[in-house]
Amino acid sequence: MSVKSLTRLGVPLGIVLIVVMLVVPLPAVLLDLMIALNITGALLVLMVAMFIHKPLEFAAFPSVILVMTLFRLALNVSATRLVLLDGYAGKVIDTFGHFVVGGSLIVGLIVFAILLVIQFVVITNGAGRVAEVGARFTLDAMPGKQMAIDADLNSGLIDEEEARRRRAEVHAEADFHGAMDGASKFVKGDAIAAIVITLVNLLGGFAIGVAQYGMPFGEAIQTYSLLSIGDGLVSQIPALLLSVATGLIVTRSVADSDMGSDIVGQIFQRKMPLRVAGFGALALCVIPGLPKLPFLIAGGLMLLGASRVDESAGGRTAGADADPAAGEPTHAPDTPEALVAEIRVDPLGLELSADLIDLVDSRSGGDLLDRVKALRRKVAGELGIVIPPVRTRDNLELPANTYAITLYGAEVARGEAPRGTVLAIGDLLGSLPGTPTREPVFGLDAKWIPAELRHQAEIGGATVVDRASVVTTHLAEIVHRHASRLLGREDVRLLTDVVKRTHPVVIEELTPSQLPLGEVQRVLRALLEERIPIRDLVRIFEALSVRASVSKDLDGLVEAARSALEPALAAPYVVDGVLHAISFDPLLEQQMLEGLRPTEQGTVVVLDPDAAQRVLLGLTQAAQAAENTDVRPVLVCAPALRAAVRRLVAPTVERLPVLSYAELGAAREIRSVAVVSATGARPALGAGV
Repeated sequence: MSVKSLTRLGVPLGIVLIVVMLVVPLPAVLLDLMIALNITGALLVLMVAMFIHKPLEFAAFPSVILVMTLFRLALNVSATRLVLLDGYAGKVIDTFGHFVVGGSLIVGLIVFAILLVIQFVVITNGAGRVAEVGARFTLDAMPGKQMAIDADLNSGLIDEEEARRRRAEVHAEADFHGAMDGASKFVKGDAIAAIVITLVNLLGGFAIGVAQYGMPFGEAIQTYSLLSIGDGLVSQIPALLLSVATGLIVTRSVADSDMGSDIVGQIFQRKMPLRVAGFGALALCVIPGLPKLPFLIAGGLMLLGASRVDESAGGRTAGADADPAAGEPTHAPDTPEALVAEIRVDPLGLELSADLIDLVDSRSGGDLLDRVKALRRKVAGELGIVIPPVRTRDNLELPANTYAITLYGAEVARGEAPRGTVLAIGDLLGSLPGTPTREPVFGLDAKWIPAELRHQAEIGGATVVDRASVVTTHLAEIVHRHASRLLGREDVRLLTDVVKRTHPVVIEELTPSQLPLGEVQRVLRALLEERIPIRDLVRIFEALSVRASVSKDLDGLVEAARSALEPALAAPYVVDGVLHAISFDPLLEQQMLEGLRPTEQGTVVVLDPDAAQRVLLGLTQAAQAAENTDVRPVLVCAPALRAAVRRLVAPTVERLPVLSYAELGAAREIRSVAVVSATGARPALGAGV
């Protein structure tokens, strides 16, 4: 049998043997061995309790208490059986009854009583009270600890694996302290049982010795009383060790070292207490009648210890152990630094009304925080930027069932997520009860229906989305729409540092010799404004480096970066090799080329206001008509016009991408869906261009 199998079966077999000991008589030799194992095991448990760093390292301790208590009671039963039947219970009990207490019944009773008082009145009661209070405070602190873990996860300080580990540790800690509260009652009951068993042995042994064996009164008392006291002492010593271990476990706080190191390190880290104690011991020598040598030795040891204490190093060590954040500046609540920290604006925030807190409460199945964390990874993979942590908090001022998304402290979007409902999206929702609404991202017809009708809605052809998915999708759309605003200067520095590790020459040629970091940020923001991923930073920076040697005009830099990314620009809009395009009438396009004017913000198209309004209206109608047929069109124009046309149409038709003719290489076929002229839009005559 393997060691693993023996380990797994050892404890169950041991418990079975303990039960057997309660029924089957043991020979005196075997009882001596069992008593030795009992005392040694209790000493081992005490040492383990002293050398652990935190209570959870000995999570099996409550079960150990139960097994050890049961084992000790089984030994008491076996010893009582031998004492009453044979008047002899082995060498160990006989030695404790004669040698340890000097063969004196009175001394034995007094020593036994003192041990009971120490264990029952002092240690057991104290440990039981600490265990009870510890269990209560641990359970009360669980919600706060869970919220702190969720906050760290939401802010990006820890990952999902660490969050799961911490949550499991919180639950394990609560279970442990709850078990310790119950296990302390075993220790208390054991002390009571020891008194009862000793009294039964005394009275039963005296009665058997006088009535059954015909012993004289004095001989019966001497024989059976000393054996009973020996049995009591043999039981109380391991019981006392186990009680001390219980007290150490329940009073143990989390630390980075074992208990001995903590005690010595914390007591002997200051010179002044040692000096005062040393001089106090020496001062006692002047009292007449007191022996002077013991106090001289004690005082001298204290003063010697004080002379060897490195107070500065000890202070630093204690501080580091007490607070891992030692050394970080702390500020009073009214200092400028503290006020600045309080008024700092979070780049991205999610506020929930009071009745939506269940979305982030993991105990009720809420996984919104996990989804937001996953969203950050998804955005990083799609856009190539790392968005700041999303600060999630409750807002009592929000109406019921409402959430709000904030950007730099300002609300940019708001939605609803009624509790106990799901969002059904589709056209045939009239037969379902619920609250009509609009899907927050695409504006589709939808209805909040009771969650129990989800299956019925799916059968009816509706797309059903849970509340957390609605909030996460809405947040993702806001992040994509405002990605350029979320890209800060420090983020650009981080991105350039990442590229520099693998392509140092690219960064050395580009910044700061040709373009300062601010100009690089403007180019990257311009790309993100058109929802162009900036994952391929190497090619972007290479193109900027080439263009910057000729001109540092923003439009030219952006178009150079776009040209480097050309194969990927049209790819998101190509379906089965087909790209659906909206184009300008040649006369209108020529008019736009003639109307190009440079400005500080870049080139713009100057058109007659009425003509510009008709063009924008035509583009809006053409885009909507295409989307109604499940087609996502793009607007194509001459390369020289692209940047100016984007500025023209972005405020009105934000979701319409603008590509130049040179950026359509990803499509095998281009189908024209509409042509826009100065008088409006007309459907395309041909099926393809």
